[in-house]
Amino acid sequence: MIRIETLTFSYPGAEFTLNVPDFRIEPQEKVAVIGPSGSGKTTLLNLVAGILVPQQGRVLCADTEVSALDDPARRAFRISNIGFVFQDFELLDYLNVLDNIIHPYRISSALQLNVDVRTRASELARQMDIGDKLRRRVDHLSQGEKQRVAICRALLPQPDLVLADEATGNLDPRNKGQILGLLFDSVAAHGATLLAVTHDHELLPHFDRVVDFNDFRSDAP
Repeated sequence: MIRIETLTFSYPGAEFTLNVPDFRIEPQEKVAVIGPSGSGKTTLLNLVAGILVPQQGRVLCADTEVSALDDPARRAFRISNIGFVFQDFELLDYLNVLDNIIHPYRISSALQLNVDVRTRASELARQMDIGDKLRRRVDHLSQGEKQRVAICRALLPQPDLVLADEATGNLDPRNKGQILGLLFDSVAAHGATLLAVTHDHELLPHFDRVVDFNDFRSDAP
């Protein structure tokens, strides 16, 4: 599902360079990425999603060389194939919960909005315990509720790949277990692959494999 080869990436003026000689994730595999803050974990997700492009090397996802596509093609590929749970949610405060969940269908012709999609959005919200908040603006939600909206939006298109950046970071222990279960159930039901960044080591036994991303960091001299 994911193959990264001889990748090099750094931000202008950054104190470290991300060097990934070889990184592979098989279809339907659930992989957790750990490591200290600033080691490049979120950058990895952005490279896989085509939000960022490496200075060197290749990023392939579902047999598509994402790093070789132009910006519109990367965006279309991401919307059609990847569900991304962003650490800062990336929600639109002026929209309500339902409109945020279905927003990917409004911004791209790659996804078709219909009655079935709306029904699935409502059901996802119900499973995430925010079904009674569909008409509420997201700027009136708690951080944990916003996180659940972001997860619903990522899962709605039933993507082949789910990228999760601290997907349970703002949830209390009871909700964390419930939401993690729903995330894993949805991934399994659709035969999807999961790549998740987490600082919560209690979650690691749920994954097939754990990668310490500190191994890919090269500090500047």
